[in-house]
Amino acid sequence: MEHRAFNWPQPLAGKSPRIWYGGDYNPDQWPEEVWDEDIELMQKAGVNLVSVAIFSWAKLEPEEGVYDFDWLDRVIDKLGKAGIAVDLATGTASPPMWLTQAHPEILWVDYRGDVCQPGARQHWRATSPVFLDYALNLCRKMAEHYKDNPYVVSWHVSNEYGCHNRFDYSDDAERAFQKWCEKKYGTIDAVNDAWGTAFWAQRMNNFSEIIPPRFIGDGNFMNPGKLLDWKRFSSDALLDFYKAERDALLEITPGKPQTTNFMVSAGGTGLDYDKWGYDVDFVSNDHYFTPGEVHLDELAYSASLCDGIARKKPWFLMEHSTSAVNWRPINYRVEPGELVRDSLAHLAMGADAICYFQWRQSKAGAEKWHSSMVPHAGPDSQIFRDVCELGADLNKLADEGLLDTTLVKSKVAVVFDYESQWATEHAATPTQEVRHWTEPLAWFRALADNGLTADVVPVRGPWDEYEAVVLPSLTILSEETSRRVREYVANGGKLFVTYYTGLVDEKDHVWLGGYPGSIRDVVGVRVEEFAAMGNDFPGAMDHLDLSNGTVAHDFADVITSVAPTAHVVASFKADKWTGFDGAPAITVNEYGDGKAAYIGARLGREGLAKSLPALLEEFDIDTPAEDDRGEVLRVERADATDENHFVFLFNRTHDVAVVDVEGEPLVASLAQVNESEHTAAIQPNGVLVVKL
Repeated sequence: MEHRAFNWPQPLAGKSPRIWYGGDYNPDQWPEEVWDEDIELMQKAGVNLVSVAIFSWAKLEPEEGVYDFDWLDRVIDKLGKAGIAVDLATGTASPPMWLTQAHPEILWVDYRGDVCQPGARQHWRATSPVFLDYALNLCRKMAEHYKDNPYVVSWHVSNEYGCHNRFDYSDDAERAFQKWCEKKYGTIDAVNDAWGTAFWAQRMNNFSEIIPPRFIGDGNFMNPGKLLDWKRFSSDALLDFYKAERDALLEITPGKPQTTNFMVSAGGTGLDYDKWGYDVDFVSNDHYFTPGEVHLDELAYSASLCDGIARKKPWFLMEHSTSAVNWRPINYRVEPGELVRDSLAHLAMGADAICYFQWRQSKAGAEKWHSSMVPHAGPDSQIFRDVCELGADLNKLADEGLLDTTLVKSKVAVVFDYESQWATEHAATPTQEVRHWTEPLAWFRALADNGLTADVVPVRGPWDEYEAVVLPSLTILSEETSRRVREYVANGGKLFVTYYTGLVDEKDHVWLGGYPGSIRDVVGVRVEEFAAMGNDFPGAMDHLDLSNGTVAHDFADVITSVAPTAHVVASFKADKWTGFDGAPAITVNEYGDGKAAYIGARLGREGLAKSLPALLEEFDIDTPAEDDRGEVLRVERADATDENHFVFLFNRTHDVAVVDVEGEPLVASLAQVNESEHTAAIQPNGVLVVKL
């Protein structure tokens, strides 16, 4: 599987390349007299690109076969003449009412058989041939009309596929699932083997007996192999729909860059975005901050994962928020400084475009309380002043050569796997308190606490090219991934492996003989049993202490043997009745020319951070001096010659962080530089950018 050739939106004629800056623009929500004010404010803020027509199908095609591009022509012309490029959407994200009334068979169906009615968005099924025809027709009309427009620099294909219609259990989906299974497995016997249908008399005689995992009764358990394949199929079905739209556009406008906005975040695991990354000209992402103390770390983690999905090519932040969103039970605003800080964090991690949802805050509709670049309060507001400050910062960094750089490769790769997350979501697992996605984030944060900013790399990615690699609760290890692990360590690699890794193969079949299945010899331990922990029953074991002063919660491995080539770094300390007192908890094994550490319990960010110094020393991985660890997240971008080398320093705390300054300070947001002492005081939510 090869990635499409990278193709980035180019500047308007006569303009030099810049960091793209702007957001979703919905002029059809406003009277036309507002448009000129919008463009004047965009120029003041430094905006140079907006995404237009994302949810405009009902206005572009008000009746079947009747098209109205006049309003869109006028606004694109105004924008382009003002030097603002257009990322033009296909408008297909939500079908208009006339279409759903004429063809209710395009509406998706939930697992209980209820039909999703119009009234919100994304009320279409990816496997509907009827909807596909209508959507492709609109794509072709848009492409024909705008193929020669000089102001349209890229195609924005649909919007956030699967945000609301990830799963559809309709008859269309059933037929498509059957075809998907036949293409993947070839024979029904192969499907029976993959799904383990000998259990509970689920054997099938032909592909027509394959049905979606519809409602099976409260408290019952769906076949896990089938459910895993259903999640794969659902991601692929939406991907196929996207590729059909993409190809319809590119048939008419070859060479015009196209993308669609992913929703990559630490917990955003609905679609296999790494697989999707192979089929876009450039990766785009929508990211919304997680409130509270995890805010910056989760953002940096997610941005690093985007960089991994993009294989270190520039990527496009298509949406984030200037302040509060509208869709959480409690919608926290960003703290002072975070508007600028958050954007620069995405930029540091490889984004060459910084955009928001949306330009002007809506006065009506379901998203009227979602923050924007121009809030309800208008341009005389702190948000808009921060937007203008950020625009100036981005222009300065572009002038200094940032666009010629990419994220500098870390020493450490933290591996993430969408399918491992899907496997851990099943309702019948050793514990419902463990999911794959939380462990990579905990490792990213623990490494940052020790002064190391890791790269987050998808399991398909080149993680085996790093000095050290973390496999954090990577539940699925295929034969191919197991081979890569074995070769990586044998050739001198340094590997961290945690509990819940390597339990099953790609069919969700358990690797027999003791855990972690296919790589027991690499890590040098054998786990016979799991010990889930909790407090839902009085007197149940709810934690385990370790000899290194850390505490395990939720999950621990019962390690019954340690290889002669391995040694114990930390053991459990517990009452005799638990059976854990003195049992191995953390080990290091020599394998070939490399080493593998095994962490046999869930220690959380704090426990990992405390355990890492000893392990990093075992692996001979240098870390900053103890006084320089943890307070500041350091991210670097550089070009191939190191002529342009930028260092981003983000304060991770709510205290002032004092740092040494090397190089020329370029951007100081909530940061004060003392040039005579070559130091800087970075305030909470502050960031300093220097050029070496």
